[in-house]
Amino acid sequence: MTKMFELQSKYSPAGDQPKAIASLVEGINDGLACQTLLGVTGSGKTFTMANVINSVQRPTLIMAHNKTLAAQLYGEMKEFFPNNAVEYFVSYYDYYQPEAYVPSTDTFIEKDSSINDHIEQMRLSATKALMERRDVIIIASVSAIYGLGDPESYMKMLLHFRQGDTMDQRDILRRLAELQYKRNDVAFERGTFRVRGDVIDIFPADSEKQAVRVELFDEEIDQISLFDPLTGAVDKKVARATVFPKTHYVTPREKIVEAIERIKTELTSRKAQLLGANKLIEEQRISQRTQFDIEMMLELGYCSGIENYSRYLSGRAPGEPPPTLIDYFPKDGLLMIDESHVTVSQIGAMYKGDRSRKETLVEYGFRLPSALDNRPLKFDEFEHIAPQTIYVSATPAKYELERCDGDVVEQLVRPTGLLDPQIEIRPVGTQVDDVLSEIHKRVALNERVLITTLTKRMAEDLSEYLNENGVKVRYIHSDIDTVERIEIIRDLRIGIFDVIVGINLLREGLDMPEVSLVAI
Repeated sequence: MTKMFELQSKYSPAGDQPKAIASLVEGINDGLACQTLLGVTGSGKTFTMANVINSVQRPTLIMAHNKTLAAQLYGEMKEFFPNNAVEYFVSYYDYYQPEAYVPSTDTFIEKDSSINDHIEQMRLSATKALMERRDVIIIASVSAIYGLGDPESYMKMLLHFRQGDTMDQRDILRRLAELQYKRNDVAFERGTFRVRGDVIDIFPADSEKQAVRVELFDEEIDQISLFDPLTGAVDKKVARATVFPKTHYVTPREKIVEAIERIKTELTSRKAQLLGANKLIEEQRISQRTQFDIEMMLELGYCSGIENYSRYLSGRAPGEPPPTLIDYFPKDGLLMIDESHVTVSQIGAMYKGDRSRKETLVEYGFRLPSALDNRPLKFDEFEHIAPQTIYVSATPAKYELERCDGDVVEQLVRPTGLLDPQIEIRPVGTQVDDVLSEIHKRVALNERVLITTLTKRMAEDLSEYLNENGVKVRYIHSDIDTVERIEIIRDLRIGIFDVIVGINLLREGLDMPEVSLVAI
């Protein structure tokens, strides 16, 4: 067997790590469906996870309960496996207002969102890596259980270029449009292409900083090169290149035509239902909205909110689970759930919240009933399709312990030999000034401080007070987007400021060795 993963670290497993690694690897090789790694805080669970991946050599999905923890795991795994595909898969929305209807005030709220281009590129890069290689580690949030385009349709839409092949330029441009790339001869950015004579430049949606240039001579592909879209400098010439779709929701033309027929059939029966119930406004509403979507799909191959028709586009039966990131993994993949005592309950909660909102949309004629099948996985569906699983936690919940039937691997001795921190309870009356004096002591030693509060307002007010008293401080809460949160934590570690005030974002699993005081 050719070794694919190459773990690089200046440290060797120590403390309880060697025993834990050996037990987990043995369990995986023996075919255990799930195991629990019970590791105390600071025992190096991430390093143990990396060693297990390196030993079993299988594509791995690591799930975390929030984007900040996922980003930290991504950074650590990237350091451990610099020569392998370590990818990041979280929700690409900086802001997301789902489609909703409030019957009491007759208010329809249109879907409104702001997509982070960089995270969208990383999501596309993750699925691309799974299709091209086996040495893949994907760090994901619960976004991994939400519906994604069907892997089979996605594979069919790939656009392959080979030197010497005959391809008409107009056919290439039509195919790029089907992949949802837009022509832009002025601003060349991710997900666009430009044409200059017989030269077509394509900036793949999954690429961070490399574009593809296809040069035609007559109707033959004369040369293919990879180049830097910023400088235009050619990095290398290649014999073949593959362009992946701009979104996971692309579908071959024949499937769209088939889907439209089935959508029309459902629309006819739904209209009859609504008319029979004397719901004339709802009947008119569903008719107009669906007809508009059908026309857009016929003309462009997609429409706004195409994911609501995903049941037809992927050819699923009513009630069948949607395809998700897990479907892109091979059958022998491995799943690790970090901080499982929080993450598992989060996975279970996603379906119910999504369902209640969509039922209102269907009832009042904004969506067809089939839109209910565009959803996250139910918990039992997730359990059914999950590959071999390792739950990782310092405090495993009852669910993990029962599901693993006693297969618990303990990691209690820290490789550093550190003991648990001391806990002091102090009077609340002077808490702010007390914290201020403690901060000054820590700053004098070049150490950092975390302060957790109950509300966003408290976090902001306390930050302002500390700032007025000469403390270098920042606050962090849910209004601050993913990328900025990660930058704030990095700036704390390198000493640009000394204190972070936060709410519950500073929970489980964040590694900040520079922090020597946590004030609650």
